[in-house]
Amino acid sequence: MEAKAIARHVRVTPRKARRMVDLIRGKKATEAITILKFAPQSAALPVRKTLESAIANARVLADKAGEPFRENDLVIKETYVDEGVTLKRFRARAQGRAARINKRTSHITVVVANKEGAR
Repeated sequence: MEAKAIARHVRVTPRKARRMVDLIRGKKATEAITILKFAPQSAALPVRKTLESAIANARVLADKAGEPFRENDLVIKETYVDEGVTLKRFRARAQGRAARINKRTSHITVVVANKEGAR
């Protein structure tokens, strides 16, 4: 059994979010939450929330199927960050010019599965 969670249009750059995702890929779900909880990077929060949502989705799927649910058996099977829309803003510069500022967004995807279904 596997469960998936997607956070879309998260206001963090994909490059910074990928650093956090690379830390937790392939680890146990409970261990990954602990890693993200104590990571100083600001991108750790949306990645952690997405992971917790995937775990909650797995709990709901297990309840629907009537299977026992053990959070300690969940492993992060797949996780990646895609680039979302870019918000384009302008900043005033010298002599009446304008410079573009790109505010990038991310789509964070986390898939968790039972240990035997992970590999």
